[in-house]
Amino acid sequence: MSATLTPTLKHLVFWKLKEHAEGADKASNAVQMKALLDGCAGIVPGMLRFEVAIAQPGLEATYDVVLNSEFASQAALDAYQSHPTHMAIKPFFGAVREARQCMDYLS
Repeated sequence: MSATLTPTLKHLVFWKLKEHAEGADKASNAVQMKALLDGCAGIVPGMLRFEVAIAQPGLEATYDVVLNSEFASQAALDAYQSHPTHMAIKPFFGAVREARQCMDYLS
């Protein structure tokens, strides 16, 4: 008898940053974005994974910052999206990003 696995909701977001924004260069803004996102780790129940990475020189990357997260349910993702800590970082992200890509999927 095999156990039935409950699918989880993967939430991937990629940001391409402007060369200069908010008085800083791309590299500095990437570090700031990572720090702000790292502050969102664990803010809601049902957040199962939350990893933020900055593109590294010498490795292939078409975007500058990535969030790789996983949630137990759509409700958990919705709670994260509307959480005050997450909402507070959005203006900075909007100011420094050139482009954003997002993909949610069940796995």
